[in-house]
Amino acid sequence: MRTNASVLRHVPNGISVARIVATPILVLLALNHREDAFRWLLLAALISDICDGLIARSFSLTSELGSRLDTLADTLLWVAVVIGIWKFHPALVTDYGFVLALVIGFWVAEHLIALLRYGRLTSFHTYLIRVSAYALGIFIMSLFLWGMRPWFFYLASGLSILGAIEELIIIALLPEWTANVRGLYWVLQRRKNALAQ
Repeated sequence: MRTNASVLRHVPNGISVARIVATPILVLLALNHREDAFRWLLLAALISDICDGLIARSFSLTSELGSRLDTLADTLLWVAVVIGIWKFHPALVTDYGFVLALVIGFWVAEHLIALLRYGRLTSFHTYLIRVSAYALGIFIMSLFLWGMRPWFFYLASGLSILGAIEELIIIALLPEWTANVRGLYWVLQRRKNALAQ
């Protein structure tokens, strides 16, 4: 029984590592114009991103290492997604470049500021970031499976920008790196309680 629990404890981290390994393969597929293979591997990677978080939270298997692996896997995966969009859907870049630049710009800014402040990427995993990641993931898969849906692009982009802004504010408020912060509201509540003591 203890052996099963020990193995289960590593499942979310294993899924994150698999996503990290999939990233260079996705990039190679994009650069070699293999859209079908790229599409299905990307779908598997996006589903795995949902699964590792659900498994970790459902079975209380969250850890600092897991949080950091998940963040690294997500970051690398989104780099592969951007390359895939550039190679397979260049019209998204030309027709919606300003909004896409905002999404990428806020994402890069949040990562760079976190590296400067904490020396590592954030692993806040706020509710808003989770919702925006799901929306972006669904949009990306719908783009590769059925084509562009502008309203969905704007919705996912707006959520992503709001999530990045929330994380930037949290970075400004939290002096030390903290994993699995639920959101700005809870950070403010914690600060309020700390000041009240």
